Amino acid sequence: MKIIIYTDGSCLGNPGPGGYCAILKAFKDNTLIKEKIIKGAQANTTNNQMELKALVEALKHIKKPNQHIIIYTDSKYVADGINKWLKNWIAKDFAGVKNSDLWKELYKLLKLQNVEVNWVKAHQNDKTENSNNNNLCDKIAKEEAMKILLK
Repeated sequence: MKIIIYTDGSCLGNPGPGGYCAILKAFKDNTLIKEKIIKGAQANTTNNQMELKALVEALKHIKKPNQHIIIYTDSKYVADGINKWLKNWIAKDFAGVKNSDLWKELYKLLKLQNVEVNWVKAHQNDKTENSNNNNLCDKIAKEEAMKILLK
């Protein structure tokens, strides 16, 4: 089984009301067998926090450990955080790391899986699967943030 996760976060103001979205797609023998959209919002947050929250919430929905998971995010902060900086942050117990609570939670979830993280350029209209899903996540995350703003 392979799971592909697309994520995005949005914030109206920074800090301000924010929203997040993750699209999870499970494949067996290259056939889509299940799809789920996870979304939510917070009243006072930042864009980076929502980017992280999208991935944390997505990974919480994967119950079996050691799954092959491919993540697509348009957040350099999330992609570089996982691919480049996380080892050093772990070594120093996340001292001085912004959003350390979310990074610690994310690290616990990542340890359970076999994860590959890919950065995708945001707001592309090239009609690829990655662009289409990233744009959908962006739209949903903004809608979630607007719900907070309009309350």
